Amino acid sequence: MTSTQQIPSVEDVRAALKEVYDPEIKKPITELGMVKDVTVGSGDTAGIVTVSIYLTVAGCPLKETLTRDTTNAVGKLEGVRDVRVELDVMSDEQRTELRKSLRGDAEEPVIPFAQPGSMTRVYCVASGKGGVGKSSVTVNLAVAMAERGLSVGVVDADIYGHSVPRMLGATEKPTKVEKMIMPPQANGVKVISIGMFTPGNTPVVWRGPMLHRALQQFLADVFWGDLDILLLDLPPGTGDIAISVAQLIPNAEILVVTTPQQAAAEVAERAGAIAMQTRQRLAGVIENMSWLETPTGERVEVFGAGGGQTVADSLSKSTGTTVPLLGQVPLDPRLREHGDAGTPIVRSEPEAPAAKVLKDVAKKLSVRARGLAGMMLNVTPKGR
Repeated sequence: MTSTQQIPSVEDVRAALKEVYDPEIKKPITELGMVKDVTVGSGDTAGIVTVSIYLTVAGCPLKETLTRDTTNAVGKLEGVRDVRVELDVMSDEQRTELRKSLRGDAEEPVIPFAQPGSMTRVYCVASGKGGVGKSSVTVNLAVAMAERGLSVGVVDADIYGHSVPRMLGATEKPTKVEKMIMPPQANGVKVISIGMFTPGNTPVVWRGPMLHRALQQFLADVFWGDLDILLLDLPPGTGDIAISVAQLIPNAEILVVTTPQQAAAEVAERAGAIAMQTRQRLAGVIENMSWLETPTGERVEVFGAGGGQTVADSLSKSTGTTVPLLGQVPLDPRLREHGDAGTPIVRSEPEAPAAKVLKDVAKKLSVRARGLAGMMLNVTPKGR
């Protein structure tokens, strides 16, 4: 561009658009075939740039974000005095091409996390009984991991008792692009839940096969992108969903959540013991509601003591491997309050004692070396 030509070229604009990412797919709109046209004005309209963009669907919930990011990226170019963004909608053929570019030509979607080359670490957060804070732990671990710069997704696999969207602050609905489901994001985490597909607070009344199919769709039909970590919030107990997870993602690792109470610990051991039958790895135990700290600094063990260590020791003995107690989360009303408000405590009050423990557990799970259990190795036997 010469000193006498103070307006950008179409090529300059298209180059700037490489910095604009689709908010859901997390790839440049130039790679996704979403740039319909670029016009650079001349004469009286010199400096006015019009960018036409294809939306994946008419009701795209993030079109305002896309418009803003496009305006900002093009507006930085020298000589641009106004950016006008026009929105159109992809045809069925264009959506098919987009799906193929992201997922390949296979008609039936596959579960990427179950493939031999998958580098996504999958953690199933399990408990023997309800009410131990399993969902709170899941949500805060996810947000803490995302704040460490990891790409994180959460599947609310507790079909009957789904609560993750509220706790995570996820208010948007998923977007369907042909056969793919784009998960909404909240607090830096992608999330999917059956609660996003049911009106109001309608209960889900399903039997085992339907639960299995729903979980399969969450794992295969949802476009998760390149995740570092996927967390599944399992329903309490050792029922259909736990068995389905073992079948669908055999390389998933189990995180057991319990309270210090011995009765809860005994039940939690059963939830962990299912890993021995399914040959899944136990990543560790998290003890929640460990104690209540009074204003004077005294620790009150409301639910007893030692349950978490008891579970870890018992599972270590049963499996013949070391199952660590990853952390003890103190009882803190703020943990519940932030969960109800959709503002996870690890982000809202990172210095709170409960937040510090959860962030420490997230760090341990994020940096731990990947094991080979459950992974297929590309090994060829040596000929005789």
